[in-house]
Amino acid sequence: MESAVFDADSHLMETPQWLDAYADESLRSGLAPLPFDGAGAGAAELMARLPALWESHRHQDIGPEVLQGPKGWMAPGALDTAVRSRVLDALRIDAQLVFPTFSLGHFSRSKDPEVLYGGAGALNRAMTAFCRPDPRLKPVGFLPLDDPGRALGVLEAALDEGIAAMWVPSDAPGDFSPTHVDLEPVWSRLAEAGVPFVLHVGGGKLLPRAFHENGRPRPKDWLGGGENLRSKDFPVLHQSPERFLACMALDGVFERHPELRGGAIELGASWVPGMLRNVDHALRSFSRFEPALRELTLLPSEYLRRQVRFTPFSFEDTAWLIEQCGPELFMFSTDYPHPEGGKRPFEAFGDAVSDFDESTRERFFWRNGADLLGLA
Repeated sequence: MESAVFDADSHLMETPQWLDAYADESLRSGLAPLPFDGAGAGAAELMARLPALWESHRHQDIGPEVLQGPKGWMAPGALDTAVRSRVLDALRIDAQLVFPTFSLGHFSRSKDPEVLYGGAGALNRAMTAFCRPDPRLKPVGFLPLDDPGRALGVLEAALDEGIAAMWVPSDAPGDFSPTHVDLEPVWSRLAEAGVPFVLHVGGGKLLPRAFHENGRPRPKDWLGGGENLRSKDFPVLHQSPERFLACMALDGVFERHPELRGGAIELGASWVPGMLRNVDHALRSFSRFEPALRELTLLPSEYLRRQVRFTPFSFEDTAWLIEQCGPELFMFSTDYPHPEGGKRPFEAFGDAVSDFDESTRERFFWRNGADLLGLA
C-alpha cells in the first residue's frame, strides 16, 4: 500500500489496575472491578503471564505479519506505546484511532454521577497519555451525555489533554434525546474544536435479553463464554447507532453545526444505504406536520454524507456499499489487536476497492478518515 493509511479502529487491552493511575484518589474506591465477562474464557488467568510476554515484545522483530499473530492482550503493543509505534511502522499506518476495550466497565454503569464523570475524566487522561508519545496515535475519549453540564466540563478537560475523538453512547442518555437543546453546547464545542464524536460497538444496547430466552440452552459467545455478540445480536447491531444518527439529522443538529463530524465504528455498514433513503423518506412524509423539518436546508441524507463516516466489516461487500452510496462515506480499519478485524484486512479491503479509480481507493484508505479528524 503506497498511499497513506488511516486506521479508523484500534484498541488498548487494559489490565485491572491500569486506570487507577489516572483516577483521583477519592474516586478509586468507587470504581468497579475490571469486568472480564466480555473477554472470553481464560482471560483472568492470563493476567499473571502478561508482564513477561510484554517484555518479550520489546525485543522481538515486528513485521506486517503481526496482524496474523496473537490477538488481544497477547498482541504486541496491546498496552505498550513504544511497541504499538513499531506495529504502525510495520503496517505503514499513518494515523490510528485508539479506543479503550474494558475500562468503561469500571464506571459507565454507575448511577453515581461523581463516579460516572470522574471515571470518564480518568479514562480520557489515560488514553491521551498512552497516545501522546506518537502523534500517529489518536486517542478516543469517552463522554457520557446524561448530565449536559458535567458532560461539557469533562469535554473541556479532554480537549485540553489533546483528545482526538469522543466516543458517545448511541442510546438515549436517560429520558431525553442526544439532540436535546441542553446538549447543544456539547455539539457546538466539538464542532468548534474540530473533534468528532464517534459511535462504537458496546456503546448501545444489543438485542434485548428476552429474545435469547427461547427455552433452549443459551450458547456460548464466539470467544468462549463471555458476553459478546451472538448470532441474533449481529443483525441488529446497527439499530441504536442508526437511531442516533437519524435523530441528529432530522432534529437539525447537523444543520446547526455544519462543522460537527461523526463516525460509526465497528458497527458494520450494510445498513447505511437503507438509512440514507429512510431519513429522506421521513422528511418528505412528515414535513407537512412537523415545522422543524421545514427548517432543514438539506436533505437529511446530505447531512449524513457531509458529516458522518462509517467502517465496514472486512467480510461485508464494501464494493457494493461504495456503488450504492458513493466514495465519501467509508473508512479502512484493522480493529487491532481485536480478533474481529481479521488477519488480512489490508488484503480484504484492498481487493474490495481494487476495481475503483485511484481517488476512490485513496479516499477509503486515507482521506475519509483524515477528513473526520481534520488531518487532510
